[in-house]
Amino acid sequence: MAWRVMHDPYRIVVSEIMLQQTQVSRVEKKYPEFIAAFPDFASLASASLKDVLAAWQGMGYNRRALYLKRIAEEVARKHRGKLPEDPEFLERLPGIGQATARSIAAFAFNAPVAFIETNVRSVFLHHFFPGRSGVRDGQIMPFVERALDRVRPREWYWALMDYGAYLKGAEANPSRRSAHHVTQAKFEGSDRQARGAIVKLLVASGPRAIAEVMGETGMAEGRIRRTMANLLKEGLVRERRGKFVIP
Repeated sequence: MAWRVMHDPYRIVVSEIMLQQTQVSRVEKKYPEFIAAFPDFASLASASLKDVLAAWQGMGYNRRALYLKRIAEEVARKHRGKLPEDPEFLERLPGIGQATARSIAAFAFNAPVAFIETNVRSVFLHHFFPGRSGVRDGQIMPFVERALDRVRPREWYWALMDYGAYLKGAEANPSRRSAHHVTQAKFEGSDRQARGAIVKLLVASGPRAIAEVMGETGMAEGRIRRTMANLLKEGLVRERRGKFVIP
């Protein structure tokens, strides 16, 4: 995995945001393309959102690309392009919760911090909660903290994640026994599909009015207006003279 070769904090941030809700195989393909287009915080911060979304196409959940750009803007503007090491600071960045903040700290700075993600969760469910369902992360965390390699946390988490991925393929996914396990909703006909189709159209074709979006996507007017309202609220699109555009 390319993000394991270099410990550049910028590249770790990109990989961690990409890996949220996306399979490793898809990230492995898109990651080098994105890094080639935007090699550091400064280049990503100065890029247009349209260019960032264009490079992001195929990853889904376009809001993550917006978060990445906003993270880059904050790091470039307030910290001269150098990512602070403090997990509490990282947690305050757009699109980064506690688990992602700690994973960035571990992989970018080799910080001995405990966190849980799906593969880590699978390992501890398999070994410490056999046959139990509805297990909460709060029950798992003490085991993660006690098992943590505080000298080489980076390599320790790589091993845990690889082992967890193996367990998912070797038997019934242990993470399904977690209280936090959520089955992903069907994509076809979903709001995610509508959002993705609209963003893809605006990235490729430029400003479009509602009627034009209807004609080019085949979606109903009401659905387009609802979806566009959400995209406007999030900052993914803007309205200019009755047309919608990626800023």
